[in-house]
Amino acid sequence: MTTRGKIVLFALFLALAYFGFNKLIASGRFFKKADTQSVLLSSIELPAAPSGSRATLVVPLAPLPGTAPAENGTPVVWEVMAWNSQMAGMLANGGPRTTMGSALAANKVDMQIVRQDDVSKMQADLVKNALDLQSNPSTPGLIVSIMGDGLPAFSAVQSQLQKAGTQLQVIPYSVGKSFGEDKLMGPKEWLDNPKAALGKTIACYLRDGDHNIALKWCADNGLKVNPDETTYDPEAVNFMAASDFLAAAEKYIVGKPESRTKVVSGHSTGVKVDVVADAVATWTPGDVNIAKQKGGLVNIVSTKDYSNQMPNIMVTTKRWYDAHQPAVLSLMTAFAVAGDQVKSHPEALTRAADVSAQVYGDQDKPGAYWLKYYKGTSEADRTGQVVELGGSKAFNFNDNLTLFGLDNGGTNIYAAVYKTFGDVQSKLYPKEMPSYVPLTQMLDLSLLRKLQAQYKGKTLAPAETQSFAADDEIRRSVSKRAWNIEFNTGQSTFTPAAQRELSQLFDDLVVAGRLKVAVHGYTDNTGNADKNQQLSEARAEAVAHWLEAKSASAFPQGRVQVYAHGAAEPVAPNTTEAGKAQNRRVEVVLGN
Repeated sequence: MTTRGKIVLFALFLALAYFGFNKLIASGRFFKKADTQSVLLSSIELPAAPSGSRATLVVPLAPLPGTAPAENGTPVVWEVMAWNSQMAGMLANGGPRTTMGSALAANKVDMQIVRQDDVSKMQADLVKNALDLQSNPSTPGLIVSIMGDGLPAFSAVQSQLQKAGTQLQVIPYSVGKSFGEDKLMGPKEWLDNPKAALGKTIACYLRDGDHNIALKWCADNGLKVNPDETTYDPEAVNFMAASDFLAAAEKYIVGKPESRTKVVSGHSTGVKVDVVADAVATWTPGDVNIAKQKGGLVNIVSTKDYSNQMPNIMVTTKRWYDAHQPAVLSLMTAFAVAGDQVKSHPEALTRAADVSAQVYGDQDKPGAYWLKYYKGTSEADRTGQVVELGGSKAFNFNDNLTLFGLDNGGTNIYAAVYKTFGDVQSKLYPKEMPSYVPLTQMLDLSLLRKLQAQYKGKTLAPAETQSFAADDEIRRSVSKRAWNIEFNTGQSTFTPAAQRELSQLFDDLVVAGRLKVAVHGYTDNTGNADKNQQLSEARAEAVAHWLEAKSASAFPQGRVQVYAHGAAEPVAPNTTEAGKAQNRRVEVVLGN
């Protein structure tokens, strides 16, 4: 064979070998193909993640309301404060006056929303409306929105309404609540040491929701409060009266002193002192004004902590309520529809914020302003200190079932809030508020139950719920207070007298629905140390079990934790019976 023939034959052999080898690989008989091939990474583009709210949508987005007035249906006026908890109501109306395509127009209600920050003016307007309705039943009805914990004080209007031949009536539906917006702002050291507030002064609108936040925080931390806003007690927390929540913030910003008489143990010393506002109880935009114009204050406690304290509650006269039951039901239905939209869809919430801006009428605060502080945010104040501002929640129908205790095994949360703050205010201000109207005289849940039957089986956004991890201990304490809960001697069973204290504890803890509860048990030093340890644990557990048995919804699994200390950490000498009685105690710590 010639050399050229050998080359051609070798080339043919190589070609056959190449194709034969590839065919053998492709057959998979000897070499398995990898499941995942390696690639050269140059850049990675993550897929667009769906938003959290959209991922859990259960209610489709409805067409947004138009802007043209509907001018059709039962006429009613709704007086509101500038308050972000009303977003669902704003969307339901579509504008300051009910618009075409809105939920209220669809339900044949023609509503005019009017801003009114003055509570006393709201009361006067209700009385006037009652008289107008008496002389002319076709007069448009009047509904006013107030902070739910402020209703006991607001109910003072009852006597005037009764002279007009009617009484106060609660609309059994809430459009939302404050969730951080209303707050006590104070010096940062108050967070670590609440006793630093003694001898200081808080500016606020007295006997209203923000004042209540400050009072509850004082009570939870065992701080004395001076109920007389014209004197100064260096051993108590003092208050400075303001005409509304914005004026309260202004008193801190301006820093103008008030001359007051100094009192000690309730007695005047005759000494005059100048008092300035060291802290403020307010809400948006009062908190924003403080941060931007002066700064220096942080959130001490807010409705994010006392999360059930401030539902938006609407009241009217029984005269209008009884005469317009279909309209009231239509109103609630429209608010329920809009509440689902605002909770579920950013587009609906944005539209609601734009309507809020129109209603509130502040030239420097467009819809984007109200939207930002509805969601809540953290910003640096004038001193560079970061503070939390704003925060609200819109309610839908399921939230209302939870609020008024109509869900499965639920507790009437609002009844607990009403009683808690009614008792506090009447105790502090017996002259101005010797009593308050029982909620049962103003609240009838029949229409809410009727709506519940209509909604049965329909798709709704779920209610806001709070869950607690059992092993997650309190890292930031909001308050610590000893409770005088009486036990039978040497046992963990309650005496009959304990029930009243337990009921008050229950209401207080329901108000602070978002906070964890730590129950600490203590004994005196009588007897065996091991038995004292066991007894303190059994008593703390008895309190926890009592709370959980009374309301599984208010005290879900993991919210209450138990700690036992035996005779450790006495608060008084164990050498006297009085001292031992103080040491046999249960302390409750609230925090998150």
